[in-house]
Amino acid sequence: MTGKGTTAKGMLPSGGRPVVSSDGTADWSVVALPEPAVYADSVRQAVDLIGDGELAKVVLARAVELTHPQGISVPLLLKRLAGGDPAAHVFAVDVSAPGDPALRSLVGASPELLVSRRGAVVTANPLAGSRPRAGDPVRDGRVVAELLASEKDRSEHALVVAQVAGVLGRYCSGLDVPAEPEVVGTPTMWHLSTRISGRVGEDGPSSLELAEALHPTPAVCGVPLDRARDTIARLEPEDRGYYAGLVGWTGLDGDGEWVVTIRCAEVSDRTARLFAGAGIVAGSEPEAEVAETSAKFRTLLRALGAEGVA
Repeated sequence: MTGKGTTAKGMLPSGGRPVVSSDGTADWSVVALPEPAVYADSVRQAVDLIGDGELAKVVLARAVELTHPQGISVPLLLKRLAGGDPAAHVFAVDVSAPGDPALRSLVGASPELLVSRRGAVVTANPLAGSRPRAGDPVRDGRVVAELLASEKDRSEHALVVAQVAGVLGRYCSGLDVPAEPEVVGTPTMWHLSTRISGRVGEDGPSSLELAEALHPTPAVCGVPLDRARDTIARLEPEDRGYYAGLVGWTGLDGDGEWVVTIRCAEVSDRTARLFAGAGIVAGSEPEAEVAETSAKFRTLLRALGAEGVA
């Protein structure tokens, strides 16, 4: 699931503008990849494709690249991510490739469990349908109510749940799929959430096998899969890298846990490239999808001490 082209790792593309981080302690340069207006136009094109019946859903992502003159500390970033959201799946993985001028790390705090296996018990927790957190209890109460009542967001969520349940149903017995989603929160977002569980036999698939069967879910790609993947390649100007992949572990006994690589950044020396995406369905509004991706950037921006720069 890649787009077209990318910039050199660890280097600042042309067009950067100097900014000051929200805590006033560091100067940053930031480039939008692409600019929000270009992303909004891609959303419009996707909505047209959906209206023509070519797609039911497609997830479109964008990136921002931040450069810090003194370099970025991955251990400190990881510590801040874990402290900012103890419920998140926090990770750092060396993804350096031959020829990279510096160590490159994939760092993130994913809220989305793709799949886990503990003995015979298999669990998946797809998230789809989102709203930015308002930061005020009264306003957030209204946001949660609106999200639960949104036909557009519930339809988007149902597409993901149906695909995940369909795949797990090939491997699991006693599959439990709640009829109604609930709302779960992170420090920056609210998400519709459905926790699906089932059981596998003694010779059942490992957690990695289950993860490979599920990936990519409509939460990061779309429906139908092949058409959505082609649309992403055509409408996203930047390579996704490891964004929207999966990260986790599997033991020798097949137990393990895999999460979706969202709320993440690729960090190399002075540069962090942050990624965020939004699910586009019938009724999606370009400006609202820009706002949603901006809100999703905040998880990493806060941890970098750069909230407000993008």
